[in-house]
Amino acid sequence: MPVLISMLRGVNLGGHNRIKMDALCAVYKALKFEDPLTYVQSGNVIFRTREKNSAALAKKIQDAIERKFGFRPAVILRTTDEIRKAVAATPFPASRKLEPGKILVTFLAGEPGPEAEATLAGFKSYPEELHLKGRELYIYFPDGAGKSKLPWSQVEKLLKTTGTARNWNSVTKMLAMAEEMEGAE
Repeated sequence: MPVLISMLRGVNLGGHNRIKMDALCAVYKALKFEDPLTYVQSGNVIFRTREKNSAALAKKIQDAIERKFGFRPAVILRTTDEIRKAVAATPFPASRKLEPGKILVTFLAGEPGPEAEATLAGFKSYPEELHLKGRELYIYFPDGAGKSKLPWSQVEKLLKTTGTARNWNSVTKMLAMAEEMEGAE
């Protein structure tokens, strides 16, 4: 059975949109998804499902979260293979020896339009490196995201699609969890 990774946007940030991960797992179980596992407190759930329509699946998860918790976060879904390809496509090779915690991947709900590259070119004056590859935006923060002046929270608005960001450590850990789940079939 296929394994999916869902990433909720804006959960458990600064005391807003609070969800305990065991309660989130219970929602996924109630939706008849199999073996839901969470990773950290930011709304990452790895699970099995036979459902194939990602848009309908994301809406189903959003509806259930809204009913249970009273707010509706964006839900970004990726298959294990899509996460594997995103990791392989990193523009930051290991030979650069960058700190994984300073690399952020924003998983976008849709592919940005053709004007996206021009939009991102407007950020060249910042020390951060931005690379758009399909539905993933990779950002390297040389001084850390907390010290950045880059208006990266606005980037998805400029790209005209929603998304949610995860640091490199989280991305690779979620991939490992999904691969382990696939191997346990």
